[in-house]
This record gives sequence, C-alpha cells and structure tokens, in this order.
Amino acid sequence: MKSKFLLPSKFKKVGWIILIPSTIIGLILLSPYHELLEINGKAFAICVDQFMGNLHYFTFVKTNITNTLVGALVIIGALMVGFSKEKVEDEFIANLRLNSLLWAVLVNYLLLLFMFLFIYGLAFLNIMVYNMFTILFLFIAKFNIALYRNSKSGPNEE
Repeated sequence: MKSKFLLPSKFKKVGWIILIPSTIIGLILLSPYHELLEINGKAFAICVDQFMGNLHYFTFVKTNITNTLVGALVIIGALMVGFSKEKVEDEFIANLRLNSLLWAVLVNYLLLLFMFLFIYGLAFLNIMVYNMFTILFLFIAKFNIALYRNSKSGPNEE
C-alpha cells in the first residue's frame, strides 16, 4: 500500500539535521540563559493581542522571534523525520508506522487528560505549549524503537 503523504526518504536525514539542534536550542530557551539567544525583529501577525485588550489584525509587530523560529524549526524537522519514507517502505513498515502513530496519539491524550485534571494556572499554559510537540516526539520515538527492535529480530516472515 503506497501512501501519498510520505516524503521521500532523503528528507529524514535533513529532518534530523534540523530537529536535533533546534530541540537543543529549544531546551536552552527553557533555561535561565534564554536571554542569550534572544532575537528581536519585526514579524507579520494575522492577529496580535497587546496588553489591555488592544487587538490588531494583519499588522507587523516588534517582538522576540526566537521562540517562533525555534518552534517552527522543531515542527518542520519532526515532520520530516516522522513522515519520510524508509529506504524499504513495505506493508510491514506501514503497519509499524500506523501503530506507532496510534500509540503516540493515545499516550499524548492520556497525558493531556491527566494535565487537565491536575495542573492549573500558568503551569497549565506551559503544558499546552509543550503539547504542541509531544505527539510528534512520541511518534518518532515509538516508530524508531519499533524499527530498531524489528531490525534486531531479523527479517519479518509473512
């Protein structure tokens, strides 16, 4: 079964090259040293809500764009890693990919449900920000572990 939605396999390597450094930078941005990486500039905004309810549409804003750039790079890299074909993409790999994706969605939403029930305030807002990335990271981890385990057990027999 061929999927129309997978990228060519060469994108996986490019994805790792983007994902690893951007994830490291993203973790640094969570530390007290985040100000060292601050990039200020103008960015186009479809909607911006300034303080005191001052809402503007389709405008340019002067802001710290570091989080935006790093977040976009993490998502782009993770999508390339997670949704690039393997060198040999057969029914077995497609099944591993599907099961890994289903597992990632289930685990992600069980974690999110737990957070909804037990975390409040600004901590919950942080959880929602992290949640943008967890489903991709869970999928990539589960799929690659499944591929590794399959390669150690030998070729699959049908």
